[in-house]
Amino acid sequence: MSLAFRLLNVFALADDPFSGNPLAVIEDASGLDDAAMLAIARQFNLSETTFVTAGADASDATVRIFTPGYEMPFAGHPTLGTACVVGERLGRRHVVLRVPAGDIPVDGPDEVGAAGGSSEQTWTLTANPATITAAGVSRADLATVLGLAEGDLVDEGWWVDAGVDQFLVEARSVQAVRTASPDPAAARRYVVSPRGESMALVWAWTGTDSIEARFFFSQDAALLEDPATGSAAANLGSLLAARGFRGRVTLAQGAAVSRPSRLHIAITDVGAVRVGGLVREIGRGTLAL
Repeated sequence: MSLAFRLLNVFALADDPFSGNPLAVIEDASGLDDAAMLAIARQFNLSETTFVTAGADASDATVRIFTPGYEMPFAGHPTLGTACVVGERLGRRHVVLRVPAGDIPVDGPDEVGAAGGSSEQTWTLTANPATITAAGVSRADLATVLGLAEGDLVDEGWWVDAGVDQFLVEARSVQAVRTASPDPAAARRYVVSPRGESMALVWAWTGTDSIEARFFFSQDAALLEDPATGSAAANLGSLLAARGFRGRVTLAQGAAVSRPSRLHIAITDVGAVRVGGLVREIGRGTLAL
């Protein structure tokens, strides 16, 4: 079996080819079962690998998203990177991807070239409506999870789900964000999603329209840091929208893991949340299985 794949960096910086969050896209995954998809994701060993098959109903493609350990119902940078690949193949600037969490509309640049076109394109997804739930964790316990002082935290945090349930907590300063040092054991005790995973975004305002954030997630027994997390940006946008914020925000992420990234959040007048960023293709090839 021969499988074509693309390698892309999503939420990249225009002047740095090795910025953003890496992604592998299997362009035609028809015939692969769950075990094969998971094995391929482990082979690439990126935060996520996507597997594309034919669309159904109103969608242009069906997409499954795997980490090296499990399948995700939704993730932001895999959605944008895969939309770039699907849009190029179809010659379209607007595509609808069907992921387990639902259909996600994604908009690309004004013109989408065929294979061999621009290796850099900006794509933007529209997030599904989110549910927001108080975390029910004391500030003292949350400070233990993040390796911070209680006074570093604005509140006790929120569980937000615009496709995948994640814990969000606001810090009082960007310095607190940068010095956070999560305790994996405490995270497994106090910050666990209904899916049984520990996922937390700690964030702080750096200006009236700018935020710096770090996202931590569980993988096996470890707690890792993600360079750029589109699903968390969608959840954060949903939280800001619920607080009455309208407008655009630039989110900086990834510096702590030497993968600087930029995510753009837009909240419309009616509270819809859009998340976008630069997608850069850095290679393509074939798996021989």
